[in-house]
Amino acid sequence: MTPAIETLKKLNIQFDVLSYQHEVNNTHYGMEAVEKLNLNSAQVFKTLVLETHEQALIVALTSVDEQVNLKQLAKLYKAKKLTLADAKKVHASTGYVLGGVSPLGQKKRLKTFIHKRALNFTTIYVSAGRRGLEVALSPNDLGRAIDATFAEF
Repeated sequence: MTPAIETLKKLNIQFDVLSYQHEVNNTHYGMEAVEKLNLNSAQVFKTLVLETHEQALIVALTSVDEQVNLKQLAKLYKAKKLTLADAKKVHASTGYVLGGVSPLGQKKRLKTFIHKRALNFTTIYVSAGRRGLEVALSPNDLGRAIDATFAEF
């Protein structure tokens, strides 16, 4: 049981858990989930932890087949610049390791943005907090659970 799954249970949110055997040498975590679980890549969302020029951390969720427009997201957050956060900072803040970072059940709640294309689906998939583990849930339920902002970036 991961903190992400515990959070969903505590909030009484409907979800399904999907698991697969993670290949240790595979660092394309989201695409690995797509391939091993035979999912639509547009519905599988990666959780990126980003750092502002002032060293604040934020979270962005976008489908694994898309890139985050850092300039657009920085503008939404009213930051000068965003970069990917260092793995140690990600772990310290979220409690998760890269490839298993879930937007749910993080140690510290970070401001979170979900790309609005998630709303095109009744179900999306996000990390359940461990490599090889995904949760399927409604994007609206996810947004409410983590107090996220849906936006284009």
